[in-house]
Amino acid sequence: MDLPVDILDVFIELGLTSAEAQGLVNTLKNISIKEDSEIWQQLISQVLTPEIPFSIHRFLHQQVFQRRIEQGVPAPAWFSGDPELSHSHLAQWLRDFDLCSMDELHEWSIQNREAFTRKLIESLRIQFIQQPEHIMNLSAGVENVDWLTEAKLNIVESCFRDKSEQAAIIFQKQNQEIQQLSYQELKKLTAQVANGLKEAGVHPGERVAVMMPMTPESVAIFLGIIAAGCVVVTIADSFSAEEMEVRLKMTEPCLIFIQDVISRNGKQLPLYSKLGLNRELPAVVLSEGESLQISLRSIDRQWINFLSNNTELSYVARNPNDDTTILFSSGTTGSPKGIPWDQTTPIKSAGDGFLHHDIHPGDVVCWPTNLGWMMGPWLVYASLINDATIALTDAVPTSREFCEFVQNANVTMLGLVPSIVSVWRNQDCVSGLDWSQIKVFSSTGECSNPDDMLWLMSRAGYRPVIEYCGGTETGGGYITGTVLKPGVPGFFSCPAVGFSWLLLDESGNKTKNGEVFFEPPVIGLSTRLINRNHHEVYFADIAPGPEQQVLRRHGDQIEALPGGYYRAQGRIDDAMNLGGIKVSSVQIEELLSQIKDVVEVAAIAVPPEGGGPSQLVIFVVINAGTELVVDQLQKEMQQLIRMQLNPLFKIHAVREIAQLPRTASNKVMRRKLRDLYQGADT
Repeated sequence: MDLPVDILDVFIELGLTSAEAQGLVNTLKNISIKEDSEIWQQLISQVLTPEIPFSIHRFLHQQVFQRRIEQGVPAPAWFSGDPELSHSHLAQWLRDFDLCSMDELHEWSIQNREAFTRKLIESLRIQFIQQPEHIMNLSAGVENVDWLTEAKLNIVESCFRDKSEQAAIIFQKQNQEIQQLSYQELKKLTAQVANGLKEAGVHPGERVAVMMPMTPESVAIFLGIIAAGCVVVTIADSFSAEEMEVRLKMTEPCLIFIQDVISRNGKQLPLYSKLGLNRELPAVVLSEGESLQISLRSIDRQWINFLSNNTELSYVARNPNDDTTILFSSGTTGSPKGIPWDQTTPIKSAGDGFLHHDIHPGDVVCWPTNLGWMMGPWLVYASLINDATIALTDAVPTSREFCEFVQNANVTMLGLVPSIVSVWRNQDCVSGLDWSQIKVFSSTGECSNPDDMLWLMSRAGYRPVIEYCGGTETGGGYITGTVLKPGVPGFFSCPAVGFSWLLLDESGNKTKNGEVFFEPPVIGLSTRLINRNHHEVYFADIAPGPEQQVLRRHGDQIEALPGGYYRAQGRIDDAMNLGGIKVSSVQIEELLSQIKDVVEVAAIAVPPEGGGPSQLVIFVVINAGTELVVDQLQKEMQQLIRMQLNPLFKIHAVREIAQLPRTASNKVMRRKLRDLYQGADT
């Protein structure tokens, strides 16, 4: 292997002792192969262990792939081995259809959408009470596709099937011993919830809210509501009382499951009290500890008193397009969109887990999330339908305790948002831990920092990070990764199988760097909203595609790179992702405009230098004659966001501007503000 003349000094400067540096130099000199990918594979299999400083890993990666990096060609850090090439689900599909590559499989899946969907349903062993007459009916057009015509099913049945003593959930609470709940035990608890709802007079089709952390009980509640033929309204436990109220008014549930308090970072935070004393919505209240920390209203019931004694689970037959869940996603206006998931949406979630995350029976899947975000239901379906185990802990995801749980629970698929990785790396949370059991990482919710993702891969002996991007309205991803292609840190490696989309410029022409437009139909893709006109939000005023096909707007900007790789460039529209949570700029602006002497506000998301999770930057126009004290204003704004929106949204910077740049139609030009901010910071 060719090395710089001063390599010994470089290694010492990067953290090795003289003896360690000399030993590494001698090892590298003995590598005789010349091809960069072969050199790297030898390094990660024989040399680069987690104990070696990451600065050495990064230096050698840049050294080995220097030519690719200089040419702007993605430089991989992981390569498929025999387990992936021989035993992955995607490899099996290639053999089944006599195909040779992911590109061929994707092309087949979009040219044969009905056959693809049928194959997916068969692979996932989706259970039907009445078989469908047709997989896909397009008589009303691709915008209003009718999936699984005339079928009857309840998707919860596919979560249990014939499993019994296998672990469905393993969980750890407050650093206690790791416990587990078998599929049979989870099924019984689910039955107690479903039968409890029936005994309480809740009928199929009615909505039931859940505002809880991710626990074995909340999983059973989620499944029990759907098994009973009802609809889960999921509300993230981090939301303020005001944001909770918005979602309750929008959906009008007949009941809510809620916990008394939540402990975070050693602090006990209220949850039940967010309901308010005067609200007439009855609650079933669970205790975080051994006993309730609050007093209940007369209309409320304790969890233990709600549960039915009937532990036999029956599945209420539903139509494929009947709602199972209502989640919320912010668009380009102030109020959140209410997005229903029907009985077919989980097929998309579980299918992505099966194909792109390669989840197998017995795998242990961990993803710090909440039922109020789409990855909560995704985790339930992608794990249970694929006969895997969900791993849950109440440890803070950015803590050392969480990383220890990943090790001790033998997690094999670990999902996360990029912000978490940055904290782990900065605080050295993984030091000394054995993550070698991890087969696949996955990252979603924000743009990834390639350097952070290289670090993450190195902590598990170099395992791939499946970048994963979609949305609540897609039920999964439209762009992702695969275990059949070399993994490039921070980059997507393929479109999702069965999902077709285009990159278009502002003139509607195909481009290598542009806005994403979907080409429906795709199973799992939303067809309605509960509080908006679905056509107006996704289809109105969009010209037909280059082949006169119907296109659906999404709002992401993606850059296509050599080798079939892609890089996320954030949002085109007024939405932003902060800490893995999608929020509308308008929501933030309306809130901050209440502050005294603030005339106008514009909120933008700006990627940090080198890429990574977006940072929230606020531009303000101040009343004439008012002296701006930036630190004081930022603290006031942060407090308002924490109290009324979400404490996870952190303001990175506040900038004063004389006048907001606007288009002729008076729309704020956020791209210009981003350019202005980034130009001022360079």
